[in-house]
Amino acid sequence: MSYNFSSFKQSSVDLQEWLKREFATIRTGRATPAILDGVVVEAYGSMMPIVQLASVSVEDARTIRIAPWDPTQTKAIEKGIVASGLGLSVVTDGSGLRVMFPTLTADRRMALLKIAKQKLEDARVTLRGNREKVLKDVDAQEKNGSMSEDEKNRTKTELQKMVDETGRALDELFGRKEKEIAE
Repeated sequence: MSYNFSSFKQSSVDLQEWLKREFATIRTGRATPAILDGVVVEAYGSMMPIVQLASVSVEDARTIRIAPWDPTQTKAIEKGIVASGLGLSVVTDGSGLRVMFPTLTADRRMALLKIAKQKLEDARVTLRGNREKVLKDVDAQEKNGSMSEDEKNRTKTELQKMVDETGRALDELFGRKEKEIAE
């Protein structure tokens, strides 16, 4: 009987998706609507994400256009973006808001790189934790007699291959983000 890795494989895929989302929120000099995903605005008596209040599009390499569906929410959206601490400039005009991304300084690039490295390390810690859960389960199965020692060793080798593969995928995501920050 071979070990069922489906739970570990799914957690690895989820981990990679999480890291992609986290990297998307790290602002580089390039305009990307994903940076506003974490910004919530007080509207209609509750906190709502911007995408539920307006259409968000990229105007040019350094500008995002936000067109509120209800023009009365323009000030609330502006207030939410400014309060988010993302360091973005917001200008209100007749058709909505323009969010401008300032150019990055060398110090800011280093700070962003440090944040990206921390996110990568968080993902690696989670991956190691997932590996430990599987190893404990495998050891328990061997102890209760449902798995032989040879099977346990094969399972551990297979698990390590999957961990290494996921680690390479995480490093690849980091490499792309690192290149984007450096540009």
